[in-house]
Amino acid sequence: MTGLRFDLLATDAGARLGRLETAHGTIDTPAFMPVGTAASVKAMTPEAVAATGAPIILANTYHLMLRPGAERIARQGGLHRFMNWPRAILTDSGGYQVWSLAKLRKIDERGVAFRSHVDGSRHTLTPESAVDIQRLLGADIAMVLDECTAYPVAEEDARKSMELSMRWAERCKAAFMPSPGHGLFGIVQGSVFPDLRVRSAETLQRIGFDGYAIGGLSVGEGQEAMLATVEATAPRLPADRPRYLMGVGKPADILGAVRRGIDMFDCVLPTRSGRTDQAFTRGGAVNLRNARHRDDPRPLDAACACPACRGYSRAYLHHLANAKEILGLMLLTWHNLHYYQDLMSGIRDAIRAGTFAAFADSVVRAEAEGDVAPND
Repeated sequence: MTGLRFDLLATDAGARLGRLETAHGTIDTPAFMPVGTAASVKAMTPEAVAATGAPIILANTYHLMLRPGAERIARQGGLHRFMNWPRAILTDSGGYQVWSLAKLRKIDERGVAFRSHVDGSRHTLTPESAVDIQRLLGADIAMVLDECTAYPVAEEDARKSMELSMRWAERCKAAFMPSPGHGLFGIVQGSVFPDLRVRSAETLQRIGFDGYAIGGLSVGEGQEAMLATVEATAPRLPADRPRYLMGVGKPADILGAVRRGIDMFDCVLPTRSGRTDQAFTRGGAVNLRNARHRDDPRPLDAACACPACRGYSRAYLHHLANAKEILGLMLLTWHNLHYYQDLMSGIRDAIRAGTFAAFADSVVRAEAEGDVAPND
């Protein structure tokens, strides 16, 4: 196998069921990638992440190039061995993180010059160096360097930003060295302007990539604008390549994007929520700090098989949250990641059965209704 292999197995209206083969395993899509920014999914061991059912995680080029350094990781046998994760890894190019450092960076045609948020040291990230760093890391899926367009933004500024990203994408493709089971994804930009998104998608297809991501969303535009942009963009991407919506999101966001043809997702939400005592359940979101849980003997989610739900009551999880015990954030992070993998499994089963619309509506309805206490 040269590059990545993607097979589209079934569709249900706009939703797609697929299978992506990489050097480090097969990914059934739609799929959710837990975020392991600095070669670690916060509050989780790699074995625990694998136990949730995650076939792939996301790590970040920007953070790893600064600490501990891509060359050091390469000397340790690559990122998979370094972090003891034998399954697939996708690495973000670092463009989003550099974009967020508005006071520490300068963007021009060559790339991005910036100061490290760690120690103030100066660095330059170019399309070529971003690809080379991801090669040293050993990523199964590498991403092109792009500029994440700010929101809100004038259409002319969005056009200039998108066109810069497309020129960078072409340089990334030229620098990428194909190998079995490894691939490079292009990133569609253009803010919330449909014409720009279409132009970007067409440009990337002319260059040719193993997969296509939609970037520059979930940056403040709101769900309606985000899904409208996805709806305008996804049909313009090749049907025989995976489609990845970057940085999204809540269960309702994922379901809305799957309905519009998206195959892959990542977001810090389940792990960050777990560290702030928030949990996603089949009965809606739960805040374990609330006093209503202090005498509740029920599991967090009776239908969930994660350790938090199998072994502990809401009353105990409430205690851990209010006592600020590390075990609490570990258990809730594990639960949230397990919930997200269960959600993706349910999505895949529903697409296979041709019942995705009904499944999605039931999940969104439960999320909107929220948690119900025993005596409510």
